[in-house]
Amino acid sequence: MTIELILDDTPSVEKTATPWAAVVCLSLMAFLLVGLEFLPASLLTPIAQDLAISEGQAGQAISVSGFFAVITSLFGNTLLAKLDRRTVVLLYTAVLVISSLAVALAPNFFVFLVGRALVGIAIGGFWSLSTAILARLASGSDLPKGIALLQGGVAFAIVIAAPLGSFLGELIGWRGTFFVTVPIGLTAFVWQLVVLPKMPPMEAVSVFSMFRLLRDRTFAIGMAATGLAFMGMNALSIYLRPFLETVTGLDVNVLSLVLLGLGLGGLAGTFIVGLVLRRHLTTVLIGLPSALALFALLLIAVGPFFWTTAILLVLWGLFNTPIPAVWGTWMAKVIPDNLEAGGGLQVALIQFAIAGGAFAGGMLFDSVGWWSAFLLAAALLAGSALLAAAASPRT
Repeated sequence: MTIELILDDTPSVEKTATPWAAVVCLSLMAFLLVGLEFLPASLLTPIAQDLAISEGQAGQAISVSGFFAVITSLFGNTLLAKLDRRTVVLLYTAVLVISSLAVALAPNFFVFLVGRALVGIAIGGFWSLSTAILARLASGSDLPKGIALLQGGVAFAIVIAAPLGSFLGELIGWRGTFFVTVPIGLTAFVWQLVVLPKMPPMEAVSVFSMFRLLRDRTFAIGMAATGLAFMGMNALSIYLRPFLETVTGLDVNVLSLVLLGLGLGGLAGTFIVGLVLRRHLTTVLIGLPSALALFALLLIAVGPFFWTTAILLVLWGLFNTPIPAVWGTWMAKVIPDNLEAGGGLQVALIQFAIAGGAFAGGMLFDSVGWWSAFLLAAALLAGSALLAAAASPRT
């Protein structure tokens, strides 16, 4: 009720000029969400030790957030269809702050998972709305710049989240690392309150309209390829810290530098792929998961060797990070008139795949050995490459 009263004095969004402060504010939200989603991956060992659980169980923090992100992306915005979109973004930001508090203060594993469920709600809800909100904020000619700015927040989070999380975890503990995100989230909330204009609700996209798109064979195959790619990437990426500590034998400081190299490789990959997508989309769709499958197998073979492993992880970041942008571009070519429905379904699928990859990788990591999670990643990524060949958009 308080939020609604504040909204009454806020001007509605107009297309005469793009409110860049609002776009930058959303980019900060994207940075927070991506950072929080994968922050446990760089803190698995201390989380597991403090909560008296295995590293595989700690990795299920990713699975839980992914599961709730799926549910929210499919149903959340339909349930909130009558609310102003500005109010909805503020609600998701508040949930994110509460999540960080719950995780930082968690006395046991159950409360920790509740906190991770809350961040999943924020992730699924925000990402399923983000493109539609940007389209309403930015004028037609500014929309590509707005999307690029939003993805800049994602890329920045990918670069610094893992190494910074590892460094801060050693400096102030894993709880302190999560608590640092609380004031950042509060800043984002206040900033949104000030700069986001009113965005009255529009006609909601139903779950039925999302799944109806799967009648298109090319779209269905492409979504399956997308799911396998994200499952494969996360079956390996989430368990890199225990791999680097126990197999490669790195201390926290060197490990942080290796993860920074992975992030910088991802930033370079995001830039490079933007230069080649328009003319070589099919090649990129097939080539990225194929290369990642090879890297996963090579890591099994050379894991104990520092420099080889470090180089492979930079390459992993280079080929791994651009995949969301690649499949987003593919979707825009395959279903250009149904992007809102397709976007909601894609967010749900990606989050389900992240949760599935984290769960399967964690089970194998604990029960069989670290190498089995990497082998699973290679198999899933190879399957994605095969399906991508059949899902190339027809021009």
